[in-house]
Amino acid sequence: MTRINPNGPAAPLIPRGVIFDMDGLMLDTERLETDLYVEISARMGWPTPVTMLQNTIGITDEDALVFYKNQYGAGYPFAEIWEAVVKEEELRAGKNGIPHKKGLIVLLDKLKNLGIPLAIATSADSTRAQWKLKQAGILDRFTAFACGDEVQNGKPAPDIFLLAAKKLGVDGKDCIGFEDSSAGLAGLASAGIPSVFIKDLIEPPPEIHATIWHQCMDLEEATSLFG
Repeated sequence: MTRINPNGPAAPLIPRGVIFDMDGLMLDTERLETDLYVEISARMGWPTPVTMLQNTIGITDEDALVFYKNQYGAGYPFAEIWEAVVKEEELRAGKNGIPHKKGLIVLLDKLKNLGIPLAIATSADSTRAQWKLKQAGILDRFTAFACGDEVQNGKPAPDIFLLAAKKLGVDGKDCIGFEDSSAGLAGLASAGIPSVFIKDLIEPPPEIHATIWHQCMDLEEATSLFG
């Protein structure tokens, strides 16, 4: 485990709340969605490389739409591509469930035993977030949900994290936030919430990396933060 910011609280600690991102952080969904998007966009005649998709990890569908329209023009069929991706992902999840990232249940059990309330802060809309968490078998682990359709400004703005803390009934500075995306890490920094970075698909740029409080290899390793 690497402590990035030596001025952060000494571990182990017991924060008043822990805020989790969902896709790529708790649920191993980013790779599947990325692979499906590359496949389906090419099939529809709008090949979109992985390097382009990495720019939209962690942001809302609305912000992704703006990004792709700016890159490919007004004719880019983002809604149609994404609808097909979601349909295929839901088909597979219905058969096989949604896989967890390594150490998720171990960490959630640790936080439960410590009596720390947990919140979700995801760019996904409320319906899709609830569905994914239910399919993954962890919906009842969380007491508060802040989703992309509940805030005016998505990540990297701080809004969704501040909303999550508010729903937990605590001050953001008394929470810890877990993220895997640059947009999410930037949002946590703007919200004044110490961040724990667990890498999934991308490494954040230096200016974002400098805001990280802790970096862990996986969620299981992160259990050592709390005691």
